[in-house]
Amino acid sequence: MSDTPISRTRPSESDQPLWLFGYGSLIYKTGFAFKACRPASIKGWTRRFWQGSHDHRGTLESPGRVATLVPQEGAVCHGMAYLIAPDVLAGLDVREKNGYLRVMTDLYFDDGSQDEALVYMATEGNEAWLGEASALEIAQQISTAAGPSGPNRDYLLMLADSIRDMGHDDDHVEAIEQALLALEANVDRS
Repeated sequence: MSDTPISRTRPSESDQPLWLFGYGSLIYKTGFAFKACRPASIKGWTRRFWQGSHDHRGTLESPGRVATLVPQEGAVCHGMAYLIAPDVLAGLDVREKNGYLRVMTDLYFDDGSQDEALVYMATEGNEAWLGEASALEIAQQISTAAGPSGPNRDYLLMLADSIRDMGHDDDHVEAIEQALLALEANVDRS
């Protein structure tokens, strides 16, 4: 278990802006107003495609897989931080309703400064949790899943591209991306 402190949060009653850390689709598809956007990271957490999506990138019958965070000692998860007004949270709560909780954690900006940020993460035991699987198994599930927000493959590929565009690597995301592209190449050859 990570030593990273987390605390569940309730809707803010303050009108003060707060930082929101995005590590999945929030990196490339905000869909909300923000006052500032900066590359950032959190420590003690790693991105994993262990959360099911039956409301955005899949269905109840064929759930997709989307990113969440799991504790890992020494890990650094890179993403984007957005300075938002608290009223933005109502829309984000709907977007992240499929098993995600609000959590506060330390945030580290690329310039060396730090702050605290809210992050949405899904934890083991929520109704959509799929858990650990091999890169190939995850890619196979992603290759066939689609939901109201589009094909699951698009989520994976846009996230992988966005992480690279920020100048970072994510071995888990890249392994799934490579497995998906290999699956698709084999289908094209058939």
